[in-house]
Amino acid sequence: MKKLKMLYEGKAKKVYQTEKENLYIVDYKDDATAFNGLKKGSILGKGVINNKMTNIVFQYLAENGIENHFVEELSDRETLVKKVQIVPLEVIVRNIAAGSFSKKFGVEEGTPLKNPVLEFSYKNDALGDPMINEMQITAIGIATEKELETISKSALKINALMQKFFLEKEIILVDFKIEFGKYGDKIILADEVSPDTCRLWDANTKEKLDKDRFRRDLGGVEEAYQEVWRRIKE
Repeated sequence: MKKLKMLYEGKAKKVYQTEKENLYIVDYKDDATAFNGLKKGSILGKGVINNKMTNIVFQYLAENGIENHFVEELSDRETLVKKVQIVPLEVIVRNIAAGSFSKKFGVEEGTPLKNPVLEFSYKNDALGDPMINEMQITAIGIATEKELETISKSALKINALMQKFFLEKEIILVDFKIEFGKYGDKIILADEVSPDTCRLWDANTKEKLDKDRFRRDLGGVEEAYQEVWRRIKE
């Protein structure tokens, strides 16, 4: 499958047309951003890790009833995916208080939550990806009630599956961000699952193994990504 015209370049990926109308190629970059693009840098080898890790997780989720856009891994950085119309929502699921949640609600980072928390952000760089609730989502036409119900149920099921997946690798899934897209008349999982989009802590030491090391200038960023990948691929 050949890459044709580049359709989109985001913070972490490029998307290309192919000779098949219903298939795209996603090319993962090493570029890293934080705080809505205010902090920029590069994480050596990140694109390869994020591509391969996403594909493993997406195949695991598909085997457990979560339809997604994965078709075939083409190279270390490139994957063939189904063409979807992205629903402009960042869907966030939290299991442990961390990051903005801790700051906003005054809950100490690392505090287990009594139930998973589902949040939404409006995916709009110009507006700074603001938080948005269900009634606002339906009011401005981002998604219908039925679509939102499908997204919410899927996100919580994905959370349960991924918690199990990562814990078997001695990793705690603190929280994560996912995206969904319209594929025909269905809503399916899209985008990626990686240390860019998940908070992942070592189950024993609670060491951060994700992009927080970049956000917070903790050092050892490449090593953390490589450690996650080492555990995932085993």
